[in-house]
Amino acid sequence: MNSPTVKIISDCFINPKFISEAAKKPFYFSPWDLLMLTTNYIQTGLLFRLPENQDFSITTFLDDLKESLSTTLTHFHPLAARLATVKHENPPFLTVFLNPEYSPGARFIHSAVNLTVNDILTPTDVPLVVQSFFDHHQAVNNDGHELSLLSVKVTKLVDAIFIGCSINHMLVDGTSYWHFINSWSEMFKSKGQNSHLTHISRPPILDRWIPTGSDPIVNLPFSHEDEYINRPNRPMLRERIFHFSSDSLAKLKAKANSECNTTKISSLQSLSALVWRCVTHARRVPADQETDCMMTINNRSRISPPLPENYIGNMVQTVRATTTARELVDHGVGWAALRLHEAVASHSDKRIKEGMDAWVKSPCVVNARVHFDKNSVYMGSSPRFDMYGNEFGLGKALAVLSGYGNKFDGKVTSYPGREGGGSIDLEVCLLPEHMAAFESDEEFSTIFNE
Repeated sequence: MNSPTVKIISDCFINPKFISEAAKKPFYFSPWDLLMLTTNYIQTGLLFRLPENQDFSITTFLDDLKESLSTTLTHFHPLAARLATVKHENPPFLTVFLNPEYSPGARFIHSAVNLTVNDILTPTDVPLVVQSFFDHHQAVNNDGHELSLLSVKVTKLVDAIFIGCSINHMLVDGTSYWHFINSWSEMFKSKGQNSHLTHISRPPILDRWIPTGSDPIVNLPFSHEDEYINRPNRPMLRERIFHFSSDSLAKLKAKANSECNTTKISSLQSLSALVWRCVTHARRVPADQETDCMMTINNRSRISPPLPENYIGNMVQTVRATTTARELVDHGVGWAALRLHEAVASHSDKRIKEGMDAWVKSPCVVNARVHFDKNSVYMGSSPRFDMYGNEFGLGKALAVLSGYGNKFDGKVTSYPGREGGGSIDLEVCLLPEHMAAFESDEEFSTIFNE
């Protein structure tokens, strides 16, 4: 359908309510942050039913959002800054850091569109208009030199409100993204009661993790950003959200473990293996070609000494299982799930630090054309993140939806199911011809339709 245009009603910037001395100083990135220079902003948002209460005022609601955001930014002050780069000669290298000076703050947009909840949630595929519910469309993280590092877009629909956040991926991974949203929701609920700003249930740890023995200021071996910035033209994709109940996942997990005579394989590993097999089959990958499944993994608890979950920044890597299309299809889902389990289990402190030491010796940034193969499946996000606990005075969200950022053929994003209990939603992005075959795959539809 031809969707109505999302119209911007107001646009402003929000700063921390109080600015500490630490918030006035330059802020340097870790190697894992710098890896993200050319990826997109993280874009995820929540769709809420518009309150039936006649006393509800969108103006008051927006004022409360802005006030609580300002308070939250006092704790998460890097999100109100901008990127800056210092260029060096002989030898040439760049130092990219956060500069809090001269930044107007985090952006806050109020917009509206003539659409309903049914217009968004009823179609089989996620409507393209959802991408317009987010700011910084198609921006890469390096654009944070000119663009806000955090942009909130609040869109009023006929019967709903969508709160969409775009956050620069150099500052946050999925864990810290939802830590910020959880904290903002907590501040909103307090409605100004926390006047001294001394209490937040999970204070963020902003100091960056740097490998032992490394310089705290990490430089990149480039003379100009043109050497690493790439903006690939993404083909038109179909995006669809598939729901898996806790019962169907329990059966799939039991099947995978039974096939391998183990109890170690998790529900997410089983589900990832199923998607990997069915996408590979839908793509008709030649039997002798390699295919892999990558899963994002949180390093906070895996390094020694471990980092708290409150650490704000990028602490994720990908683990990978690789095989040929023939082996993947000929074996059962348990065989594929066990390959993924082994990849996760072997991701140790030693392996993490060896990889980081190699990066420090030869720094690079993520290049989608190099790191993501056409036969790959990439599992991102996590069903463990607290998404539906963020209510902002509107009750439980109807759905979690995402924007344009970091999507490509074979990207799969996992969310907790709305009903909880271990249910999972998967947002699958595929080329149209592959999605059609994937939807009709008998092995997949058996689990999905339960």
